[in-house]
Amino acid sequence: MGRGRWARHWSVPLVVNVLLGIPGVVPFWLLWYLAVNWPLAEAGWTVREPTENDGMALWLVIVVPVVTLYGLIWWLANRPLRHRTALAPHTYWLLSLTAPLLPTAALFLNS
Repeated sequence: MGRGRWARHWSVPLVVNVLLGIPGVVPFWLLWYLAVNWPLAEAGWTVREPTENDGMALWLVIVVPVVTLYGLIWWLANRPLRHRTALAPHTYWLLSLTAPLLPTAALFLNS
């Protein structure tokens, strides 16, 4: 496999999913905030935000539509792209699930 073929196999899914990860920062942060303040805090693994007293129901009204919309956009972008690439299915889906996390990880590491 030559250098050009490798780039064609990896570059388009990687770029598309990293670009999807830029607006994905919002749903990823919402999921993290929800997890830190409720189930992880109840388990004693994190400390709940002291000013968070609105309850979980209000957050679910916000989080569910945002995460659902992002997941739908991610799926609609990746489903046809998967059929156009020569990557093995498990490799493609692993790449497409981890690449959108890169912008969020960059923000966490720089803060």
